Amino acid sequence: MRYLMALAALALASPAAAQEAQWQMGPVFEGFGPWTRVEGVERFPAETQLAHSFDVAERAEDGRNRGIESAARFVNMHAAYGVDPANMRVAVVVHGGAVLDLLSDEALAARDGEPGMNPSGDMVRAMLAGGVRFVVCGQSAAGQGVAREDLIPGVEMALSAMTAHAQLQREGYTVNPF
Repeated sequence: MRYLMALAALALASPAAAQEAQWQMGPVFEGFGPWTRVEGVERFPAETQLAHSFDVAERAEDGRNRGIESAARFVNMHAAYGVDPANMRVAVVVHGGAVLDLLSDEALAARDGEPGMNPSGDMVRAMLAGGVRFVVCGQSAAGQGVAREDLIPGVEMALSAMTAHAQLQREGYTVNPF
């Protein structure tokens, strides 16, 4: 019975309803933070205020850290839908293995024993310049032997990720639930 209902639903679905997403970058961060328009979703009033924090614990496996890039996506899509970027307060709380994605190129090269660039470095620097806060868990940093001077300039250090989230919530930030 469920099988027949599923087939009926597929038969009734129109190809237009299954429209393919058109991914784009910007308007705030070019080159990362992809988003797509959603049919039927209206623009936000420019005076809309957003304060949102992201929790990132997983280190990038290959390339840029996708958890960090989610924060750029948040900024890009809301700006594209009318929210003034000056009215967005975004923070990324980083702990666990993801702390290594916030190392300066020099610190990462010294740690790995070979020259190279942090694949997330340019994105993080652009996001910092665009007003996104990065807060590192001091407990995770200590556990991984990361000193404050090893971090990309502008990255903040908190006592812990738990502390950072508690402080951000007191400042009116909501927490990304996934």
